[in-house]
Amino acid sequence: MSAMSRGREIERKILRLLHGAKTRTQLTQIHAHFLRHGLHHSNQILAHFVSVCASLHRTPYAATIFAQAHNPNILLFNAIIKAHSLSSPFSPSFSLFSLMKVRAISPDEYTFAPLLNAAANLRRYALGQTVHAHVHRLGFARHASVRVAAVGLYASCGRMNDAAKVFDEIRHRDVVVWNLMIQGFCKTGELETGFKLFREMKERSVVSWNLMMSCLARGEKEEKVLELFREMLEEGFEPDEASLVTVLPCCARLGAVDVGEWIHSYANKQGFLRDAVNVGNSLVDFYCKGGNLQAAWGIFNNMASKNVVSWNAMVSGLAYNGEGEVGVELFEEMVRGGVAPNDSTFVGVLACCAHAGLVDRGREIFAAMSVKFGVLPKLEHYGCVVDLLGRCGHVREARDLIGSMPVEPTAALWGALLSACRTYGDRETAETAAKELVRLEPWNSGNYVLLSNVYAEEGRWDEVEKVRVLMRGGGVKKVPGHSATG
Repeated sequence: MSAMSRGREIERKILRLLHGAKTRTQLTQIHAHFLRHGLHHSNQILAHFVSVCASLHRTPYAATIFAQAHNPNILLFNAIIKAHSLSSPFSPSFSLFSLMKVRAISPDEYTFAPLLNAAANLRRYALGQTVHAHVHRLGFARHASVRVAAVGLYASCGRMNDAAKVFDEIRHRDVVVWNLMIQGFCKTGELETGFKLFREMKERSVVSWNLMMSCLARGEKEEKVLELFREMLEEGFEPDEASLVTVLPCCARLGAVDVGEWIHSYANKQGFLRDAVNVGNSLVDFYCKGGNLQAAWGIFNNMASKNVVSWNAMVSGLAYNGEGEVGVELFEEMVRGGVAPNDSTFVGVLACCAHAGLVDRGREIFAAMSVKFGVLPKLEHYGCVVDLLGRCGHVREARDLIGSMPVEPTAALWGALLSACRTYGDRETAETAAKELVRLEPWNSGNYVLLSNVYAEEGRWDEVEKVRVLMRGGGVKKVPGHSATG
């Protein structure tokens, strides 16, 4: 065998290794193999290697390989530009494109789709438009991959008129381009247009169903989500984990226990409960919101692996079902097990403290948030502690906490404090809370009624009259059936 034939055989072997299902992950060994045979100058080998790196989310490795190339050609440049367009939030694709032009390498039809995708990922409409104009000048605008990428760019930037123009020019539309258009319309608030497009699709994938259901769920169209889910099953599509995670919260909100239980059975049979932690998390949340703590505990305890979301779902579920003490114990078990709590964890455990009246424990946990766990309290955490203190009669402490907040308190916080004041008879703090409510929401007649009621309870009728005058002067209309004197 001649040296040339032997070299070609080695190249073919390396390509087989790169694209083999079992061998493609062995990147360092394959790299060593082509270095040993002096093929590190082969742009073909390097381009394939870079592409495989990108598909395995090893873009830094791909970048290293490219940097070591002595004389990269268009094939290798296209591969590295695409690799970065898939993975980098601050994509170097455009600087690589500039480098390509500096080296007098002419782009081809495969250069521009990744650049358009990179602009879409960055939400850089003007940049993407410039690339698209360049595509037109060079005569590559009719290529299918370029058109799909252009649709993706305009849809991601909310420019649906531009996206529709390119979409209408595509004669043979695949599922991907339909999905891009549907997602674009739904993201810009045109849910009905997105749904109409979904109905016009002749062929759909599971991704199409998931996309439409998630858009409807975000638009609070839960009944429509369940209707679509049933239709999906009737048409013979097998739901994947994304389908289940989208549908389960809708089941919880609608109380669709039968659908949720069917999903539980299906997930168990398909192995999702073993392999997909997010499905287990969604089922825990579903059963907690339906009041079935026994089922929630069963799933939680049998999950093969748990993440912080798993613990949060169970802790919050216990708070939701009035099992605050158990929720606090579970939080402590979580911390002992080395799971780092996050924002949502503390909302759940502080809610547990509030429901169980665990004032001292709530104070300790709130204090430990930033000191021990490095989680800075947000409005919702302050809200939980105000609720806890207010429920247990520590009204002045709750007021002082609101006053110490580094952010502007919301009407909900002052409302919670006012409710506690009226329960425990602290009229001075009640007046402060009611005045703050009027200041924050001067259009809300209910706030004026609350303030007026505070004054009426103290017999301060001159102040009641001032509230009436303030209300009339501000053009606020009283809600029918509500008296301005209680």
